[in-house]
Amino acid sequence: MAYASMSAFAHRLEAEGELVHIAEPVSVDLEITALADREMKSPHGGKALLIERPRLADGTISAFPVLINAYGSRRRMSLALGVEDHRAIEAQIGAIVKAKPPTSLREAWDLVRNGIDLVHTRPARVKDGPCKEVILHAKDGGPGLDLLPVLKCWPADGGPFFTLPNVYTRDPDTRARNIGMYRMQVYDGWTTGMHWQTHKVAARHGKRYYETGTRMPVAVCLGGDPALTFAATAPLPDGLDELLLAGFVRKKAIPMVKCETCDLEVPADSDFVIEGYVDPAEPLRPEGPFGDHTGFYTPVDPYPTFHVTCITHRKDALYPATIVGKPPMEDFYLGTASVDLFLPVFKMNFPEIVDIALPAEGVFHNLVFVSIKKQYPYQAYKIMHGLWGMGQMMFTKLIVVVDADVDVRNTSDVLFHLCANIDPQRDTQFTKGPCDALDHAVTTPNIGSHLGFDATRKLPGEGYTRGWPEKCVLPADVVAEVERRFPR
Repeated sequence: MAYASMSAFAHRLEAEGELVHIAEPVSVDLEITALADREMKSPHGGKALLIERPRLADGTISAFPVLINAYGSRRRMSLALGVEDHRAIEAQIGAIVKAKPPTSLREAWDLVRNGIDLVHTRPARVKDGPCKEVILHAKDGGPGLDLLPVLKCWPADGGPFFTLPNVYTRDPDTRARNIGMYRMQVYDGWTTGMHWQTHKVAARHGKRYYETGTRMPVAVCLGGDPALTFAATAPLPDGLDELLLAGFVRKKAIPMVKCETCDLEVPADSDFVIEGYVDPAEPLRPEGPFGDHTGFYTPVDPYPTFHVTCITHRKDALYPATIVGKPPMEDFYLGTASVDLFLPVFKMNFPEIVDIALPAEGVFHNLVFVSIKKQYPYQAYKIMHGLWGMGQMMFTKLIVVVDADVDVRNTSDVLFHLCANIDPQRDTQFTKGPCDALDHAVTTPNIGSHLGFDATRKLPGEGYTRGWPEKCVLPADVVAEVERRFPR
């Protein structure tokens, strides 16, 4: 299902009983965070909030309502992707991974009948779109970004931050597009920071512009179809266009329109488009602090400055926002959906994998649980090293590998088997490698250690000769008889 705007998604959430309207004015300075934090930490992620009258820093009411916690539950995440359960998309991706290229119309039709519709993955160029209903040029002056209800999330934050921006860049050599999500600190009405970390694709694009000394065009989109925001956060391989994923998810091509002031294309249905550039001739600028998804403030560091040349928006635009901090938070559900949808890709590379989970406490990649069908000695170590070599999984601090019968989505079950099944000296593996730029615990920025736990049953080939014991399990017929005679 495709959504024509953020408002269309909000209407769907309301129809499903997943949206609460807040009519009273709420300040963008900490108050919206306090409301959203309380809601996100409610059972099952609470509800999405539509702040109808956000109060700006100068005391005025913004013309643009704020939608927050829109992705903050399994149910809302599925609605964002236009399905009853987002794991249905996982099945479709799994079928694509296993499918052979069709050699006839009959085979192509069989793919479509099985839910594999690739017709709409390629974006479609259009001449105009709702995102251009209002156009504000920097050369004409005015308040610019100060019109938007950008949140200051935590008391020590360096200022207000965009927290759900889809940042569009292109490789200057290959022209390959990338859409990433990088926080943006607002410095004034026409400049922001651009927090693309050293490991991110946009930083690689920027490095090439710095080497050539030419200005780097950048466009930032807010809102539009929620599939776009999901695609911007998904851990796609470098070089794979996120718009292909968004088009596949929503079963409709993304309409793309040319920017007003830079050589980039953006989704025509966006609620806001912020166009501009990064100038490699400029020195980097201090950015931060920022209360991050680690639950701690990340410190002030130098990052590029984004100069805004034009802002376009819908007349009925909604401003999408989120907050990050100590989990559980809304981003947990975005991360879980990514893992679910790309599980078939992990299984294609490692057929022994049964399931993968990223517990909320691990704030994305700090902690990963993976279950496997173990067949031979040291197979758990193969999985650890394989995962550390896959994209953003290189940042994972701790990997726990368990047997196929352990529910990795039940943290208590994993911890039970971890504590029961390991000899710490024998069953752990340290390695060194890149780490998340936001990790404050490491001694040297961006470099750290990783630890794997083999919590599987041990085999004789792993030096275990005592005979692995069986678990204590009651016979199924006895349990059924007790349930029949003594109802709960």
